[in-house]
Amino acid sequence: MSNEIVPIVMPKWGLAMTEGILTAWNIEEGAEIEPGVDIAEIETTKITNVFEAPVSGLVRRLVASKGETLPVGALLAIVADTSVSDADVDKYVTEFQAHFVPEEESGDVAAEPESIEIDGRSISYLSLGPDDGDVVLLIHGFGADVKGWMFNQPVLAEERRVVALDLPGHGRSAKDVGAGDIAVFSDTVTEFISEKGFEKVHLVGHSLGGGAALKAAALPSVVSLTLIAPIGLGKEINSEFMEGLLAAKRRNALRPVLEQLVADPDLIGRDMMEDVLKFKRLDGVDTALRKIISANFEGGSQSADLRGALSDLSTPVTVIWGAEDKIIPSEHSEGLPASVEVQVIPTAGHVPQMEASGAVNDLIIATIGKA
Repeated sequence: MSNEIVPIVMPKWGLAMTEGILTAWNIEEGAEIEPGVDIAEIETTKITNVFEAPVSGLVRRLVASKGETLPVGALLAIVADTSVSDADVDKYVTEFQAHFVPEEESGDVAAEPESIEIDGRSISYLSLGPDDGDVVLLIHGFGADVKGWMFNQPVLAEERRVVALDLPGHGRSAKDVGAGDIAVFSDTVTEFISEKGFEKVHLVGHSLGGGAALKAAALPSVVSLTLIAPIGLGKEINSEFMEGLLAAKRRNALRPVLEQLVADPDLIGRDMMEDVLKFKRLDGVDTALRKIISANFEGGSQSADLRGALSDLSTPVTVIWGAEDKIIPSEHSEGLPASVEVQVIPTAGHVPQMEASGAVNDLIIATIGKA
């Protein structure tokens, strides 16, 4: 990196993110960093996340201060080796700040969700990345939507097409879930792949969406599978979480419910709670979620047994779990076929794709690379 100055800027996590709060620096000036090292903690309106170093080198200047609210793209730190003078670092910082224009003022247009009709239902999806090549299909869990992939989809889409799907009963999709069992969701995934004409698909499914992805993974077009805390690999499930999600009408009741999703309850942001409450107020949502619970988790036990389906797959499969998962025990990742790579993330709960997004993104990309 001789004579080169490299900026580290406020990342963009999800299409809706315009700013973040630098809640902590995990490094000091003079530190040597490399990609993957946790350098800071940044709070968005959705969730607080660890910011991993995007480059390697010597940290010469921490420009942003703890507690600052900064727009996406704002200068956080400077990386440069000792051949660069302090004067040149000062000049770079001054010129960057003078010419920086926040994203909301730049006129950039964010991608918009699209919809397609499948089995008489309107299914919403969000597509990012190039139009050609393999497709990564992201499938969310119970009560979630495409925004659950806010830390993953933009990163994965830097080199490939990535499509996030709203399952029936969720997000912007129709609220008709039929019988509400796992077959409804796996059939939606299968038909979506067929209708879109995807020839090579890398399925990534979380929780309920993990079960749907596993059932759909036998399709010839599916070339890899990543499952994040999926249903169907054991019986136990936290039914109190689901009932609490249905019952909560206000933020003070919803917060302790959503805190069960994560290892660190302080990660839950105000906008995440507002999004859930707005979703629950939509016509048909309560009925849809109750049908899903009744069909899949009656009596607090999972009805789907999908372990056998793993043994039938010849494609690369990775199972990711948070060791602190309070919804589905991480022990369900034990005793899987030897062909399945299992990764348990110590510092994460039920949503490691949000709590430890960098590690999860690396695992997804590695699984894709094996196909």
